[in-house]
Parts: sequence; C-alpha cells; structure tokens
Amino acid sequence: MRHPLFQFLYCPVCGAKTFVEHNEKSKRCETCGFVYYFNPSSAVACFIKNAKGELLLVRRGKEPAKGTLDLPGGFVDMSESGEEAACREVREETGLRIRNCRYLFSLPNLYMYSGFEVHTLDMFYECLVDTFDNVQAADDAAEIVILRPEDVNPDDFGLGSIRKSVPLYLGKY
Repeated sequence: MRHPLFQFLYCPVCGAKTFVEHNEKSKRCETCGFVYYFNPSSAVACFIKNAKGELLLVRRGKEPAKGTLDLPGGFVDMSESGEEAACREVREETGLRIRNCRYLFSLPNLYMYSGFEVHTLDMFYECLVDTFDNVQAADDAAEIVILRPEDVNPDDFGLGSIRKSVPLYLGKY
C-alpha cells in the first residue's frame, strides 16, 4: 500500500525536495525538520426522514460514482461544526431546512477527488422534516429519490462509507 502522502514531493514550509516518509501517517523534511501529519478531512452525510417515515436520497450528479444513490452531504467547511455542515449541505442539495439534526455514528472513507485519494471521516446524521414538498435537486445532486426504508438497497449506493452506513442506520433506527 502506498503512503498517503506519496504525491507530496516538496516540503510545504521550505520547498525542498527532501520531504520523505517519517512514519505511516507523516512526512518529514530533511532540510528544515518540518513534520506533516496526514489526518482525514471531515464530511457529513444525512439520513433525512419525513413525518411519514420516508427517506430522502439523492442521485449523484458528479463523479465519483455518478448516477448512483447517495445521502445528501459533503465536506465540512473551515470553522463549521458537523451540524452546521449537515444543515448547509442539505439546503444546498435539496432546498430543505432541516430540524432535529442528530449525530448517529462515523465511518472512515476514501473519496477520489480529481485523481487524488482523500481520506475522510464521514459523520452520519439523522435529520427530520415535516414534508418533502418543494424539494428539488441542486448543487451536485442530479435527482431526488424518496423511498420507504424497506425499499432502500445498500447496493444502490456508490460510495463505500454510504453503502456501509445504510444497513447500520436501517438496523438501528
């Protein structure tokens, strides 16, 4: 397995090409001594349930896994909490203003972005809304899909952590 920082050749502090593996999760510059620890990026994914108990899913409009089912969500911005990111991402992708955003669990993931493997820690939330009226796919969601929980198939989801999260959620909640 390749080191997670294999693509980083130059020290981000001094620019020297002496940026070498320090341990399994960091690189060290042999010129200036800077050590960079590679940590995951934070992301959110939301199980959105209406008063009827239906789930709102989206169809991915972009790679990776374009055309597969997904949960509304995305990367957490700087200075933003997971709950704030969940509310923002759901609003951007569906137009919904969620309430009762409740943290459930997290899963590690590898997300391919522009040919670069991004290690993420995906935080899953359950979000409640009264109705799915007036929702519309936006941002990187190509389509809104509303299903009863018993009709949701984990194999229809394209991203690894999402596929793993569905049976965890459906089995517990």
